Amino acid sequence: MTSPGAPARSSPEAMRAVKTAVAEVIRGKDEVIELVLIALCAGGHVLLEDLPGVGKSTLARAMAAAVGAELSRIQFTADLLPADIIGVSVWRPQAEHFEFRPGPVFGHFVLADEVNRAPPRTQSALLEAMGEAQVSVEGQPRPLPQPFMVIATQNPSEHHGTYPLPESQRDRFALRVTLGYASAAIEAELLQSGAATGRTTSEPVTTLAHVQRAQAAAAGLYLHPDLAAYAQRVVQATREHAELDQGVSTRGALAWVATARARAWLEGREQVSVDDLQTLAVPTLAHRVVLRSGELADAVAAEHVRDIVARIPVPR
Repeated sequence: MTSPGAPARSSPEAMRAVKTAVAEVIRGKDEVIELVLIALCAGGHVLLEDLPGVGKSTLARAMAAAVGAELSRIQFTADLLPADIIGVSVWRPQAEHFEFRPGPVFGHFVLADEVNRAPPRTQSALLEAMGEAQVSVEGQPRPLPQPFMVIATQNPSEHHGTYPLPESQRDRFALRVTLGYASAAIEAELLQSGAATGRTTSEPVTTLAHVQRAQAAAAGLYLHPDLAAYAQRVVQATREHAELDQGVSTRGALAWVATARARAWLEGREQVSVDDLQTLAVPTLAHRVVLRSGELADAVAAEHVRDIVARIPVPR
C-alpha cells in the first residue's frame, strides 16, 4: 500500500532517504541497512541470520515503512502448512464457486520470521514466490504484487527446533546478512530509554513506484565485458575448489552482478566497478556454497569465498 503523503523524490535521492530513515530506527548498523537497500534495488531477497532479539524483525518493518508499504508477516513454526503461506480456495455455496483467499505471501514486503523453524516442505512454499514472483494454486498461477521482497530471519542452526534451509532456497536469497549485537554505547542508551519507548518503525519517505524505478535503473547499469568475465572466473573457482562440494549457481552469479549494479547505482555511478563485485562477494555468494563435509558452516564458506576473490586476477 503506497502512502499518499510520502514526498516525491528522484529515485537515487529516494533510496538515500530510505537508508537515513531506517538508520534512525536501527542505529549503528549502517552497513547492514545498506546491504538490505542494495538487495531491494536489485529486486532481490534477504536472509537475516542472527540470534533472537537483535533487531532483525524491526529492520524489516522499518524498511517496509520507509517506502510506504505494509509488511506482511509470517511466523514460521513447526506446524505451519504451505496453505497458511500461499492461501486457500474456499467454497461459496450461495455463489456456487470457489473463492481464493490469498495468504500473507501476497504483500510487497513479506517478513518470513524464523523461517528455519518450519520443516522443509513448508519452507519450500516460498520457492516459486521468490523465484518467479508468483504462486500456483490448484494449477493456476497467481502473480504477486510488485515490487515484491522477502526478508527472512533465521536463528543459528545449532538452536533447538530448527531445520537447515535447503540449498535451493538459500540460492534464492540475493544476500545473507548478519546483524550482530548493538554497540555498547547504543545498547546503553536503549537500556536507559527502555525498549517500549524506542522507535520500532520509520515514516514513509518515498513510494513503491520510486522503488520500481530504482530497480529498473539499477538493472540497466553498464557492466564491462572484462568484469563479466572476472565474475565468471570467481564463480567457476567456487565450483572447482577442493574444499567445496557445491559451488555458486548461475542464479547466484546473476544475483551477484545484480547487487553490484545496484550498489554502483546507489553511489551515483554509471557503471559497475570491481570494488562493487568484491565488496558484495561474501554476502552474495558464501551462503550458496556447500562444504565437502556437507555442512553449511557459513564462517568457513565465507573464508573460502574471500580467498577465491583474493587470488583471481583483477581485470586491468
